[in-house]
Amino acid sequence: MLITFFRSIVLYIIVLIVMRLMGKREIGQLQPFELAISIMIADLATIPMTEIGIPIFNGIIPILGLLLMHLIISIINLKSLRGREIICGKPTILIYRGKIDEKALKKERFTINELQEKLRGNNIVNLGDVEYAILETSGEVTIIQKPEKRGTIPEDFNIKPDYEGIPYDLVIDGKIMNKNLKSIGKNYSWLKKQVEKFGIKPEEALVVTIDGKGQIFCQKKESA
Repeated sequence: MLITFFRSIVLYIIVLIVMRLMGKREIGQLQPFELAISIMIADLATIPMTEIGIPIFNGIIPILGLLLMHLIISIINLKSLRGREIICGKPTILIYRGKIDEKALKKERFTINELQEKLRGNNIVNLGDVEYAILETSGEVTIIQKPEKRGTIPEDFNIKPDYEGIPYDLVIDGKIMNKNLKSIGKNYSWLKKQVEKFGIKPEEALVVTIDGKGQIFCQKKESA
């Protein structure tokens, strides 16, 4: 039992490292070859994890082999347009200039109901509002609305908003983010003064953030 426990930990760490090296895509954004490799890695890990009689390297070596294949295929994707089309396929236009392409739907085995579901996922309830719908190689559908249906932006009114930048976490769960403080040119003394305005110390904060305009958000941790 103890051996199985330690084998599980070792294989978990190996799989975690391998998946980390494969990138940060979400499951819904995986290309077909990435999904296939992920499933195979999971299957390979479970066999030596439960079967003590099988050497643990019988699971680790194939997993590393699949990682190598993934890296090779990824390089081909980066270097070769033709190779990318063969491995990942090409995007398919499901709606072109406001008209649904029935042939494209049949080719991709995509139903009208599935298309409507994807539209609702993009906060669009009316098919008539769509100019283009593109089925990406990852399976996601990119929606481009008709010009008169798109939300307005400041540029439409010749307005140029002030630069906002990105927010920085300064304290997370009572821990000071010294690296972020350094990035904005501040130090602990400055942080302490800012947080004390909320009646607490930095170490007592659940979260402290600062946005590009210098506005600070602070919330105190609840007592345990």
